[in-house]
Amino acid sequence: MKIIVDIGGCDFPHKMIGGALEAAAAHPDYDIVAVGTKEQFESYGKDYTRSNFFAEYVTDVITNDDSPTHAIRQKPNSSLVKAISLVNEEDSAGLVSGGSTGAVLTAATLLVGRLKGVHRPVLAGLMPTAVDGKLVCIADSGANVDAKPEFLAQFAVMADLYIKATSGIESPVIGLLSVGSEDKKGDERTKAAFQLIKALPLNFAGNVEARDALNGVYDVIVCDGFSGNVLVKSTEGTAKLVMGKLKGAIKSSLRSKIGALFMKKSLYNLKSAMDYHAYGGAPFLGVKKPVVKTHGSSNELSTRVSIENVIRMHEHDIVSAIAAGVATDATTEA
Repeated sequence: MKIIVDIGGCDFPHKMIGGALEAAAAHPDYDIVAVGTKEQFESYGKDYTRSNFFAEYVTDVITNDDSPTHAIRQKPNSSLVKAISLVNEEDSAGLVSGGSTGAVLTAATLLVGRLKGVHRPVLAGLMPTAVDGKLVCIADSGANVDAKPEFLAQFAVMADLYIKATSGIESPVIGLLSVGSEDKKGDERTKAAFQLIKALPLNFAGNVEARDALNGVYDVIVCDGFSGNVLVKSTEGTAKLVMGKLKGAIKSSLRSKIGALFMKKSLYNLKSAMDYHAYGGAPFLGVKKPVVKTHGSSNELSTRVSIENVIRMHEHDIVSAIAAGVATDATTEA
């Protein structure tokens, strides 16, 4: 099986190439096919020849300034369009892309295709929590800024199946992002979604405030893409701020520097836990092949982890699991 990696629209193609090569070395049973311009591959600056790594050259890329639908039609030799054509082949396990979020999601929806019964595919990002080693899935983390209550309910179904399949959690705890934890808090959409999710055979814990989203209690936080993206980005920004302040405090005096030496291992572990690159990109659930949208600023680590996420999704046949789950989901007919 092959995994397609679109490096065309990312910020650091040489880092994505490095991460793809790491994944190829760690997973010799898979062929890694990276798609980008010849200049982008030359930017790697080293030999990328490997028996299960292949470079697919194109002449164009889709940028963040392009209109997604227009660019997909007008740039047939772009890295994303070529990557999508490769991922649609029978021997392809899935796609990782560091390109424009709008373009990737549009291409995945239109060219890979939605599963039958799926209202809107959902971007299901993973974030660290207060419990060591435990992650929480934010569904939606940026794909659907306007989501109807039945969409939110279906996001819960798809994210529940994804976490069950890839994390081994038998009964994921689902929370609905709101402005208060009480059942009747939120706007009309949230209140309606609450009732729909409550009626589903899920381990639904009710509303959750943003400040509690990462407390380790929840496995899935359901929200619209606007709120979810704000939650993810504000958390990343806060983590960056705290780590910067901590670094400044350590350097502020000789005593602090000496104290930091005794805490070096703990501080390193903290830095690693707060690094969003360590969790890879967000899978786009509800389409016919595993598609992972990784960060535009992806480095070697986030690229490798994203590829490994595709491998897990493929080996657990998450697409079939979601197709079956959506088929029995009452909100499909809403």
